[in-house]
Amino acid sequence: MLRFKILASVVPLLAAAVFARSEIGSVSHPCIALGDTSVELTSLFWTAGVHVAFTDDPARATVRVQITEDADAADFAVVDDGLGSESESCQANPSTRLISIAAQPVDGGQVIYLSTEGPADYRVYVRSKTFSQREAAALIVGARGGHRRLQAASL
Repeated sequence: MLRFKILASVVPLLAAAVFARSEIGSVSHPCIALGDTSVELTSLFWTAGVHVAFTDDPARATVRVQITEDADAADFAVVDDGLGSESESCQANPSTRLISIAAQPVDGGQVIYLSTEGPADYRVYVRSKTFSQREAAALIVGARGGHRRLQAASL
């Protein structure tokens, strides 16, 4: 009977360890490189330094992100369906900023309203097999802090 109790307590621990190892070792999370820093989405809530949430109510949003159909009009574009891959551009390093998408707003975290209509703080263009529109919005808001969209450079 004691062996059965030990076995019954060890099996869930082993299952949890296998799940945690596969989650931590996974490198397929969406990531962007900004200079020397990389910004990566993580599903491990406790490891993220930045938490963002999404809302369907524009009045509750702290950041508005517009999905655009024109890459030239976007502040941030994700197009990764080509033949080449830049997997080395987002290798984990000490300056990697981890972003998580929370189900509910977290104290101090950005709340994103995603739409196809303006006005918007950011405009994103996404054509990707690996990034969703929500993930791209979370990455750019998490990377930039969310309050103001990037100003276009002028000559």
